[in-house]
Amino acid sequence: MFTGLIRETGEIASTERMAGQNRGSVTRLTIKAATIPSELKTGDSVAVNGVCLTSLDIGEHQFSADLAEETLNRTSLQRLKAGTIVNLELPAKAQDRMGGHVVQGHVDGVGSIVSLQKIKFRDDWRLIVELPPELSRYVVPQGSITIEGISLTVAGIDGRHVEIAIIPHTWQTTNLRALRDGDPVNIEVDVLAKYAEKMAHGRIQGKLTAAELIRLGF
Repeated sequence: MFTGLIRETGEIASTERMAGQNRGSVTRLTIKAATIPSELKTGDSVAVNGVCLTSLDIGEHQFSADLAEETLNRTSLQRLKAGTIVNLELPAKAQDRMGGHVVQGHVDGVGSIVSLQKIKFRDDWRLIVELPPELSRYVVPQGSITIEGISLTVAGIDGRHVEIAIIPHTWQTTNLRALRDGDPVNIEVDVLAKYAEKMAHGRIQGKLTAAELIRLGF
């Protein structure tokens, strides 16, 4: 489990197509970063732009991860190339404070940046993202949403367009500063909204209890 609080940004060092199992192929990313590689072991989970990946070939200041075709097809990682800035987060520890919100690292869909502009006479930025049509029902004003792995609060929603205020700290410490209008972005909606929908339609019997959340991995 992640929280959507970005630990640091890294830079794509290389992307390489490699032979996979069963005559398939995978894309291997190699990512340079200042601190996270030193905390990883082979097989550890790490979120890259909100996608939970498995760390491999770890060096002092870099690590690699393999992307299956399914991951490339379902996420914004397909746009990555050498020099691209990416958001990095390690899984939350049991004793950590719960900042952000519950983030699984399982991307629900890919949206696109409509605009990202500095607000006049202020240090904040206004981000507008167009959501995939099937995800807008899970997003509400003042609710949580994950974009490129960043836990953000929804300021407003108009149809498929979601508006978010970006504070200076988020702008400076994430890859938002490197994105442009039209760029694809990973979207993960609040998982609790999906459980609420299932309960409302009678597909989960009884109440959603703490014990049930633990059983489901939260």
